[in-house]
Amino acid sequence: MKNPDLTKGNINSLLKKIAIPASVGFAFNTLFNVVDSIYAGQISTDTLAGMAIAFPIFFLIISISSGFGNGATALSAISIGEKDVKSFHAYALNALLLAVIVGVLLPVLSPLFLEPLFKLSGSTGNVLQVGMEYTTVILFGTIFFVLNFVLNGLLNAQGNTKPFRNYLIIGFFANLILDPLFILGWFGLPKMGASGVALATVIVQAFGTVYLTYHLIKSELFDMKLFKEAKPSFKTIRALLNQGIPSSLNNATIALGVFIINYFVLLYGGTETVAAYGVSMRIEQMALLPTIGITVAVLSIVGQNFGANKIDRIYEVRKKGTIYGVGIMLIGTVIIVPLAPFLIGLFDSSDVVVNAGTQYLRIEAFAFTTYIFLNIGVSVLQGIKKPKFGLWIGLYRQLLPFALFYFLGTTLGMGILGVWWGIVFINWTAVFITIFYTKLQLKKL
Repeated sequence: MKNPDLTKGNINSLLKKIAIPASVGFAFNTLFNVVDSIYAGQISTDTLAGMAIAFPIFFLIISISSGFGNGATALSAISIGEKDVKSFHAYALNALLLAVIVGVLLPVLSPLFLEPLFKLSGSTGNVLQVGMEYTTVILFGTIFFVLNFVLNGLLNAQGNTKPFRNYLIIGFFANLILDPLFILGWFGLPKMGASGVALATVIVQAFGTVYLTYHLIKSELFDMKLFKEAKPSFKTIRALLNQGIPSSLNNATIALGVFIINYFVLLYGGTETVAAYGVSMRIEQMALLPTIGITVAVLSIVGQNFGANKIDRIYEVRKKGTIYGVGIMLIGTVIIVPLAPFLIGLFDSSDVVVNAGTQYLRIEAFAFTTYIFLNIGVSVLQGIKKPKFGLWIGLYRQLLPFALFYFLGTTLGMGILGVWWGIVFINWTAVFITIFYTKLQLKKL
């Protein structure tokens, strides 16, 4: 099917064509993670808590992968908007080369940072052991994570989000079989516990690399001859790094923020509250799914129109993407708030976990719409080659909590409530900064 020209046509239609497949795909990706959490909860609360503690490391891998994917999307989309097919293939070759290098280096260097990071979170005993076992296996699959995001980024730049959607749907159903196969030791296999959850994930990622490579080669703009003629280039790699590293670091600051949150949650609430927070994040991700598709669409459309110098369309997609996103999140809020105890109970029936998770979700509901403003603002700035703001707003959102949580939780004696309300306060102040800065940069165009 012919990929849409994002510099032409109705913005509403383009948003739907790109956002809906992307959102469906990420829905199944989140369900994939939900299944992992459900199986982990069946093993023990310690296993659930261990995977929650491991989440920042896992998210760090996703952050690096997503950053390079976003960089590939932005620069490739700009090349497409400029009608520069050779440049598109140069970015494709160098982005994939960069993905392989990073995918090999990260697991090789992991012994230097893995255990110290876990100890910083304050975890000990069985929770620490589970987190280490899970993360060690995940790290071996790093190369597949990075390659998948870059391959998807090159497809997103063309306005084609369906292959990634299809892969995530297939991966979800494969995971339904692979999780119990490795966790419970079906067909004579050893019972692997949390390591089995990780192994199933790595196998699905490896499949995704093969599947997405096939679809990139078959995509409308891809020309194998031009790809083979493209050369590794430090200049091109530097451009990809300049675009991708701020995005990666922005996402990585979220992992840092989760470490900080886990530290204070352990301090004020204990292991059960950490487990509740981990489960709540899965539910929160479900609510955010449709908006992820919107931000993917915004980045792709802004990139092509920036390349084509069609500035009015950049303003239009920013406005309409924000309106759709806020509307969707308000609907999600209305659903989650009353159903919070039931949703938490699907993962862990412990009264302590259910009560703690319910409390978090009902307070966090006040911040649900903030993610729309933040993500769309960052996507617009990436699409106009202004990616560094994402890093600075990320640092603001993830480093300020250390002082604020201590002030609210300890100095004012709010305990765990200080953590939950602190998140709401930080997100809304970040929104106002993002809106102001984005408007300033768009005026310069």
